[in-house]
Amino acid sequence: MTERSIAVVTAGLTTPSSSRLLADQLAAAVRDELSGRGIEARAEIIEVRDHAHDLTNNLLTGFPPAQLRKVLETVEQADALIAVTPTFSASYSGLFKMFFDVLDDKALAGKPVLLGATGGTERHSLVLDFALRPLFAYLKALPVATGVYAASTDWGTGAAKLRTRIAQAATELVATLHHETPRQADPYENPTPFEDLLNG
Repeated sequence: MTERSIAVVTAGLTTPSSSRLLADQLAAAVRDELSGRGIEARAEIIEVRDHAHDLTNNLLTGFPPAQLRKVLETVEQADALIAVTPTFSASYSGLFKMFFDVLDDKALAGKPVLLGATGGTERHSLVLDFALRPLFAYLKALPVATGVYAASTDWGTGAAKLRTRIAQAATELVATLHHETPRQADPYENPTPFEDLLNG
């Protein structure tokens, strides 16, 4: 069986964190999508908070400590990347940015990336397009069309819609990994009956 390696970088600050929860669900969806194609997936979870001191030392000295070097190599050698950050001041967190600051600027060139972010309210969802996409475009990565933002409500009443976005993003990542044109979901494929709309 063919095997694919997926690096999962999550920059949540607490344990547990909603960023880690989203990262786990994205990784599981990608594994399921690959499994459906007869491909085994190995997901390597990288909690950036565990390497905060090493990241600071790397920035100050220009050299990564041994443990951080191993983590950076995991990202460089992975077939694809899932990157999830909490939203701070309408952007990615400083810890998230620090990780990609020390990564070799050619490490993600041509690599498929699934972008994710978490935040308190839906109004921060544009962080995906206005902060994360420019960063990964600079790194010459290949972000898939569907990014996944999870607000607090997505872990409750919005869980079904979140699962749909996760499944779509996973499908696109695997398609990009295999140089296919991912199928875009048609929002009019299963329209709500007019009677249901009238009844609220």
